[in-house]
This record gives sequence, C-alpha cells and structure tokens, in this order.
Amino acid sequence: MSGGRDDLCFLAMGFALSLALLPLLSAVDPGSLQDFCVAVEDPNNSVFVNGNLCKDPNRVTADDFFLSGLDQPGNTSNPVGSKVTLINADRIPGLNTLGISLARVDYVPNGGLNPPHYHPRATEVFLALEGKFYAGFVASNPDRLISKILNPGDVFVFPAGRIHFQYNIGSTAGRAVSGLSSQNPGIVVVANSVFGSGIDPSVLARAFQVDRELVEQLRKKF
Repeated sequence: MSGGRDDLCFLAMGFALSLALLPLLSAVDPGSLQDFCVAVEDPNNSVFVNGNLCKDPNRVTADDFFLSGLDQPGNTSNPVGSKVTLINADRIPGLNTLGISLARVDYVPNGGLNPPHYHPRATEVFLALEGKFYAGFVASNPDRLISKILNPGDVFVFPAGRIHFQYNIGSTAGRAVSGLSSQNPGIVVVANSVFGSGIDPSVLARAFQVDRELVEQLRKKF
C-alpha cells in the first residue's frame, strides 16, 4: 500500500469526484433521508430524523468540517473480505444539508467483495486506487448487467437505486474511494435483506424456484 502523501492525493481526488455530483443550482438532498416517516400527533412521541438540527453559526469551528484518519485501511477480516468506511454528516457535521458523502472501501486480495447492494438515495462515483476490480450494476427495462474491469485510476458510475458490486480480482489488496450524492445514501445489501430479514421461506423458495431446504440453509448464513 502506498504512503501517506499518495493516500491523501487519492482521497482528495475521491472527494473532488463527490463534489462533482452536486447539482449546480441546489446542494441539498432532493428527497427523504430515511425509508419512511410515520406521522404522529403527539410531539412528545416524535423524533426528528430527516437531516440534523443546525448548530448556531457563531459556534461553528473548522473542526466541524474536518476529519482525519481516512488513510488507515479498514478491517477486512469478514466473510466477504471488504470494509466500507462511510464519511457522512455523522462523521463530519459540516456535511449536513450539503447532499454529499464519501466512502473508503478496502478489499482483500483475490476475491475481496463489496457484495451486490444498492443505495436508495444516492448515485455513486467509484474511483479505483489499488487492485483490479470486476464491477458493474444491473440496469432495468430490460434487466441486464453493465460491467467493466477497473484498474487503478479508473472511474465507474453506479446510478442511484441500481444493484451494483465490486469484486477485487487482483492479487494485491484493493482500495477505492466513492463519492455519493446524498448525506445519507442508505444501503440495502441484497443477500442480507432477502435471507436475513425474516421473509417466510415458502415465499423465497417459490420466488427463486428452489427447495425450501436450500432457503433454510441460506437463511442460517445471514
């Protein structure tokens, strides 16, 4: 893995990419920042979710717009061999209302996978820094895979709401930076959601046209 100066340059490039996602006339999320918001009449039984409260401008400091440590690799010792480190308004308060976030992704050699998933509220611009990636997304109408082999310095775009993935097919550790067009992009990992959410096995067996026993085996993994 390259040294500190190169890391900072690459991360700066990634952040510049994420800035390029901002609309010219509006720099805020155009829609909801959560999956749903159930109405309540009792203000004591409510919670403010869609964004964050704003700090008094007179108390704002440079630290509200600053974060260090993104040069450190994430822990990839997990079944898929990857780690996403998301930088959003929870990590940098100054990002609140700016409609943008950033992620560093680390992958183990020879098979590190950011598994099929999608962001319900964000388009993603992916910048490969180290490794060699097989990456793609599934388009609709008709459903088809749009994929590419990516080398260091290559950029690929994953449109909002499209299932996508990155798979490190290189023999060295992989590293990438992504810019996302929402301060709260959300993530739905397909396998986790399908097999780990509690959907009745009979539904899944019929949907995937497989035996219920196989569905039960898959559910145990999630």
